Amino acid sequence: QVQLQESGPDLVKPSQTLSLTCTVSGGSITTGYWTWIRQHPGKGLEWMGVIRYDASTYYSPSLMSRTSISRDTSKNQFNLQLSSVTPEDTAVYYCARERDSGMGWDYWGQGTQVTVSS
Repeated sequence: QVQLQESGPDLVKPSQTLSLTCTVSGGSITTGYWTWIRQHPGKGLEWMGVIRYDASTYYSPSLMSRTSISRDTSKNQFNLQLSSVTPEDTAVYYCARERDSGMGWDYWGQGTQVTVSS
């Protein structure tokens, strides 16, 4: 059973960089596609980006200029950095594994609330 767990600060000041880590167990991040998704209060899911089995990355065009996803295979973790945050980046942030079919995600972390506020 694949399990994912997000970790990181729950409060970030405006203009700073939001940094989150997703720790994966029961599966290797060197296979498959691993994503970051967020959900703003009262809104739907927003796909942010993906890091693939070969460490290549792809980002949402709307967030590309501020987003970076990396990984540490020795720890089986992948990371999200979102720079120059504003209060509009306040959301629940999830890490998830994309289905092999490419249709949706089959394993999710529990999500972590991040608030951007001074």
